[in-house]
Amino acid sequence: MRSRLFRYLLVLTLAIGFSTASWQPVQAQCPMCRISAESNLKQGGTAGKGLNAGILYMLAAPYLLVGFFGYVWYRNRRKEQDVE
Repeated sequence: MRSRLFRYLLVLTLAIGFSTASWQPVQAQCPMCRISAESNLKQGGTAGKGLNAGILYMLAAPYLLVGFFGYVWYRNRRKEQDVE
């Protein structure tokens, strides 16, 4: 069990390490959204901050769902092992 967990963690670490080794700055927003957010911020608005918060919310939602279902699966799996 520990050997399998160690292998999974090693593969995950290597995958993240290799994917982040060549990061370059990129513009993640479409040009129209970027121009709109920049002009709003220059005029004293806060639409750009809301746009960033929305992006973070959309980024976190799938990870929370996968984590929740993983936890439920793990808990049910442990119950099955305790019954046997």
